[in-house]
Amino acid sequence: MCVFAASSWNAFQDHFSLAEWDDLARVAAEPNPFCESWNLAPALERFARERNVALVSLQVSGELCGLMPLARAARYFGYPLPNMGNWSHDNMFVGSPLVRSGYEEAFWRELFSWADAHAGGAMFLHLGWIAEDGPLLRALSQVADRQNRAWGVVQREERALLHSGLGPQEYLEAAMSGKKRKELRRQHKRLAEEGELRFERRGDQADVDRWIEEFLALEQAGWKGRNRTALADDSRTCNWFAQTLHGASAHGRLERLTLTLDGKPIAMLANFITPPGAFSFKTAFDERFARFSPGVLLQLENLDLLEREDVAWCDSCAAADHPMIERIWREKRAMVRVNVAIGGPLRRALFRPILRAESRGKARGA
Repeated sequence: MCVFAASSWNAFQDHFSLAEWDDLARVAAEPNPFCESWNLAPALERFARERNVALVSLQVSGELCGLMPLARAARYFGYPLPNMGNWSHDNMFVGSPLVRSGYEEAFWRELFSWADAHAGGAMFLHLGWIAEDGPLLRALSQVADRQNRAWGVVQREERALLHSGLGPQEYLEAAMSGKKRKELRRQHKRLAEEGELRFERRGDQADVDRWIEEFLALEQAGWKGRNRTALADDSRTCNWFAQTLHGASAHGRLERLTLTLDGKPIAMLANFITPPGAFSFKTAFDERFARFSPGVLLQLENLDLLEREDVAWCDSCAAADHPMIERIWREKRAMVRVNVAIGGPLRRALFRPILRAESRGKARGA
């Protein structure tokens, strides 16, 4: 028996428990750390408007099989087009729902049915940043096509991905020219001449508070601080970051990489480890040492992810054409935004020309 429900985000325990949420994350068809309890719950608490965001969930025979934050919006990228879709915030880099493997089609089928019945003023369903080649989008397309429901990809971006059967050294040799590798060795040697240079990788819960404080200070001291976009520039993002990293650590999902000079961090990186994938969440470096490329040197250490048996790939969470990470990581992960028809015949008829225009003729059923 399928039960699809929508509840206020702060009343989700009326339908399922934190333990059930965590269990779902461990068996999800596609990992998404941004939808796990330790990440999404603090984000909703700080960034969501209570009446505007719900958690939709699918239970099958009493077992939690799907979960997604859902919001309604009056505008669509500046246009007065009411819609509903997966909720996100500025530091949420993946939008896919958590869906138990094997229940992908059931989740979309139940979500579409619920959206049809509860469309309200929404003209369509907008789903942001789902992996183009993953089982969730494949299931969405199959369900929508089977129902003769118009849908289409309205935006596509490629971001750097680490995915290879090579070891760290072999991968680096394939990704970079000998001249560039020689330059990085020279920079490492020169940096080591500035003081005691050390690298540390931590996956435990020790000293997480101090690591967070040092990361926030390092990021704020750089260009993000000058632009007032550092995490520490807003108490909400600062507190969310701290709570999320503590939660990730407690759930065994956090890996911390640090490059220090005379005991002080000059480059830092937080990875979320969510087998079979991983996500390079946040990085920062000391711009006073920019001539030594400490951020790149730290990313060379991050190539050790290739040796982990539980990690097959790592999403950079970086913007397309990122000038640093794409010098090292050569694979790509395509992420898409998708619009889907909902409601009755009139609403769907009004949606079709919008979809055709935005998807440049690549829409299905429009």
